[in-house]
Formats: sequence, C-alpha cells, structure tokens
Amino acid sequence: MVSNPVHGLPFLPGSSFRDPTKTAFHRSQTLGYRNGYAVVRRPTVGIGGDRLPVNQLSQAELDELANKAPVLTYGQPKQAPPAEFIPAHVAFDKKVLKFDAYFQEDVPMSPEEHYRIRQVNIYYYLEDDSMSVMEPVVENSGILQGKLIKRQRLAKNDQGDHYHWKDLNRGINITIYGRTFRLVDCDRFTQVFLESQGIELNPPEKMALDPYTELRKQPLRKYVTPSDFDQLKQFLTFDKQVLRFYAIWDDTDSMFGECRNYIIHYYLMDDTVEIREVHERNDGRDPFPLLMNRQRMPKVLVENAKNFPQCVLEISDQEVLEWYTAKDFIVGKPITILGRTFFIYDCDPFTRQYYKEKFGISDLPRIDVSKKEPPPVKQELPPYNGYGLVEDSAQNCFVLIPKAPKKDVMKMLMDDNKVLRYLAALDSPIPEDKDRRFVFSYFLASDMISIFEPPVRNSGIIGGKYLGRTKVVKPSSSVENPIYYGPTDFFIGAVIEVFGHRFIILDTDDYVLKYMESNAAQYSPEALLSIQNRVQKREAPAPELENKQTKEDPGEQELEALIDTIQKQLKHHPCKDNIREAFQIYDKEASGYVDKEMFFKICDSLHLPVDDSLIKELIRVCSHGEDKINYSNFVRAFSNGPG
Repeated sequence: MVSNPVHGLPFLPGSSFRDPTKTAFHRSQTLGYRNGYAVVRRPTVGIGGDRLPVNQLSQAELDELANKAPVLTYGQPKQAPPAEFIPAHVAFDKKVLKFDAYFQEDVPMSPEEHYRIRQVNIYYYLEDDSMSVMEPVVENSGILQGKLIKRQRLAKNDQGDHYHWKDLNRGINITIYGRTFRLVDCDRFTQVFLESQGIELNPPEKMALDPYTELRKQPLRKYVTPSDFDQLKQFLTFDKQVLRFYAIWDDTDSMFGECRNYIIHYYLMDDTVEIREVHERNDGRDPFPLLMNRQRMPKVLVENAKNFPQCVLEISDQEVLEWYTAKDFIVGKPITILGRTFFIYDCDPFTRQYYKEKFGISDLPRIDVSKKEPPPVKQELPPYNGYGLVEDSAQNCFVLIPKAPKKDVMKMLMDDNKVLRYLAALDSPIPEDKDRRFVFSYFLASDMISIFEPPVRNSGIIGGKYLGRTKVVKPSSSVENPIYYGPTDFFIGAVIEVFGHRFIILDTDDYVLKYMESNAAQYSPEALLSIQNRVQKREAPAPELENKQTKEDPGEQELEALIDTIQKQLKHHPCKDNIREAFQIYDKEASGYVDKEMFFKICDSLHLPVDDSLIKELIRVCSHGEDKINYSNFVRAFSNGPG
C-alpha cells in the first residue's frame, strides 16, 4: 500500500514512499467453509493491513434511525434459513426421460425391401445429461439389436455443444453420429417434467411401421392339389378321432438290442399311421418324438414293385395292393411296419369302444409285458479256513479292502475290566490228568476265554498259560454260523468243550456268584441250583483246625506250587518283615486271618501286584470262607524261605 502523507504533492515516483514498518501485503481471505458448505466473508482490512473504509451514516441519519425502533413494535426480525443444498446427482438420481423414435435404414441388396424402419427408445439421464439409444430385440429378425449407442453425452453440432433436455421435444428430428432419429412420443414422466419446466410439447405422432415386417404378417397362400377320390365324407365323419395303441419293439436278440416302448396313432379321417417314441427321464436318447411321420402305410405291394426306387419316389396306389386299416391293429398281436415288428399290448378307452361298436370285439385286455427281474444271487461265503475268527475272515468276502467287524461299544464300556473266573478239572481217561486244575477267565467285554493252569510241584507237568484270549465255539454249532460260549454256559457242574478237550467246572469266585445272582433271569434253573448248593457249603460251620497232618492234601500241594511259581517269576519284595507286620497290626487276636476288605487295603498301601493272575489265584487259595484270608500263607510268596 502506497501512502502519501504530504497533501498536495502529485502521486509521482519520488513523491510517494512506502511505510517501512509494514511487512504483510497479502490479500484478505474472502471464502471459507463451514459444515461442508462454502460461505462468503466480507474483508475488513486491505493489502498491507490497512482497515478498509466502511459506509458510515451521517449524524442526522443516525438520529433519525434512533427515533425509529421497529424492534419494539415488531420484535427481533428472524433471518430466513438458507436453502438446503442438493447436488444434481442426488436431485435427479434415477430420473430418466424416455422418447419413442425411429430411423430409416436403406437396404440396397434386397429385391423384397428398399428401406427398413427400425424403432428405438432414446433415454436422457437428468443426473449427468447423458443419453443412450436402445433398440428392442425382435426374435428371428436377423439384425444385431439391443444397445445401439451406449450412455454418453452426445454432440449436437460441430462447435462441441451437447444435447440438453431443452433441445428434445415430440415431432422433431435429431441427428446423432450422422443418423437422423424422428421423435414421435414420450412417456408420462417426460411429459410432466418438460411441461413443468415451461416447454410446450408438440402433439404426438404415430410410430412408422416397417413395410416388410407388415408383409410377413399376412398369411401365406396355400396351394392344394385336388385328390383323385373324394374324402369329404370320411373327413367330416371321423375328424379328430384317433385310435391309440401302446406297443413295444423287442430287439434284445440282436447285439446291444433292447426293448423300447412306442405309441401308434391311427387317424380314422384319412387312414394314416403315426408312430411316436416314448422317452423316459435320463434315458440317454435324443428327444425326437416321432419315429415315423404320419402317412399311409402299405401292407402288400405288387410283384413288379419290388425294384421300385422307394428312396427317390413316393409310393402311390399303383404300387400297393393293400393298405393298413384299423382292423389290422389288434391288442395282443404283432404287426410289422416298415420291416420292424411291434407288439401291441394295450390301447386307450376310446379305441376299445370303437372296436366294440365297429368290429364287435369287446374283450381287449391289457397284456403284461414287463419283464420280471431275476432273483438276486445268494451270496455264499467260502468255507472257513481255520485262521482267526469267522467274522474276520468273512470281511474279505464283503469288501475289497477288509475292515474290522463292528464291536459293541456300549458292551465294552459297561463290562470293561469285568472278568468271571472258574476252577475246572480236565475230563480225561488218562490218570495223570485227573488231578490237573485249570482257571477259566471269561472276559465280559469281549466274550473271550483264557485258560491258566497253576503249576504243581513235582507233578511232571509244566503249568502256565494253557489258552490265550479267544472266542470258543460250541461243538453243536456249524462253521458258517458259529455259536460262542457265553457267561450263561458256565456254572458249577457244567461241561465245557474247548477245541476237543472237555472241562468240568468245579468252583467259582465270589464275583461270579454275585454276577449270577444279579442276572438270574439269564441262567437256567440248573445253574441257579448249583449256586445255592455252593452258598450252603460256604455257610456250613467249618470243622475245628486239627494238628498238622503228616501227609499233605492236594490243597496244600497246590498252595506250595503257587508260592514256588510266584517266587520264581516275581522279584523279591524288599520289605518282607514290613508286610507281615502290616498284617499283624490289624490281626489283634493273632489268628492269622484278616478281612478281605482290610486285606486289599493293606496290599494297596504296600503296592503289591494284586492284579496279576498268579497273585489272584494265590488269594483264592488263601481264602478262608467268604470274608477271611490267610495272610500268613500269602506273605510266604514274597520270600525265599518259609514265612
């Protein structure tokens, strides 16, 4: 800002100077944005920071305004809210002007038409002033139709101006890319919009029609050649009366032949025959419904007609002696048509009524031609080879990759770790086998049996495992349908045959007795009676202990053999004295016996291997009655010398 403090000096170079204290010479900001809208601010200072002069009123005008106080009369004036700003793409979204138009296209290479009228729809999109031209698709027109001009802003002249909705009206021509379109009409929305904008619309015009299209709509002229004989009476009498027969063509004797179904129609009005093929869903054949088109079928030809070129000329009455008629189609009889033999097995109700009235045939029953499927071949399993179980071997015959047979999971979970033990003797004519004793273990979870023979000292027979875990088949069952031994087959006195060896059950443990009592419905009266006898023997008073006999009985021999076997197979327990002392603490009467419940608690605290089969057999031998166990004999098994 240049200042001139000296009054009267001309505003010339050298007579004016700048204020050296001024540093800012930018212009004040007059535009800004508030809440997303542009606002105008009037600047208060000019370039250099000098305050701009403001229009001030004189004192007289101020006094006059002071005398008038419209605020006291009318109140504080309210400013009108600013008009809401709506962008064009929002205000005119999805608002389109539609005009019906057509254009003329020359056809120079066709003798039937010289020009073609093509009807189109012109759309004008108000949101961005773009236009598009669409031609409705006409089926089988042979012309590429659809979108002629895609949506865009179209040029109006060579100066670069574009078409606006103010340039559009009814009854005018517009040129787009060198092609002239005639606007004839518009829709209701377009008419209301243009009239609301003050545009006077021209009256609508009729859409021009294509002369060639109208010519094709006219019916074609038909040329009918008069026949040699009059069929008017037959036509009027039997019009729309058709005999329908259901037939099959059985070609199964030939290679890759099959049996197919057909429908034969016989038209009474002109004695023509038609054969239709019956298609089924997913039959793999092309959907051609007609096997033979409707025509008259010759039955007997003349002799000189054998060499007649049938593939070139049509057969006339001169080459045919006899034609097929309605009396040749009978249900239940075959008929040969053009070298193919059809068997008629049924007809519709109208055909039955016609044959009854015309030929007097009242019985035309339906013939069942369905072929019954052969019975399925019974799958037989090969003979059992003796290896493994029968169920495992049978899996090789069911699937290519054998799978393990399904197991009863619920039974395995419920009967897990449940074992029934029995004492048995070998039924053998050999004298040495009479004193041998065996322990049968029946596993309820898998229905398997294992046999153990306790070793007996100086018996000459090596004891131990006699039979591993396996299922044992009853001797009365067959190899194809094996029946295995179950828990109900084991009771005192029962005879069990295991692979040719007979065993007699002599005794059971306490768990077997409890199991049989809880499942009494599964056992026979003979088995339950053996339980009662066993319980009565246990409840009988035991005789008083006598002095040690000089000769050992078989029970003592069995005990000594078990103790000797356990000492050989199990490691010596390092606390022999502690074991005896632990039992003596609870045996206050020094009787040598303790309760079974207390016995197992002491074994558990001393970590003795009670689950071992030999230890279980030793506990059974040391048992005295139902509730007492002789711990003195039990402790001897964990030492080298006598306890």
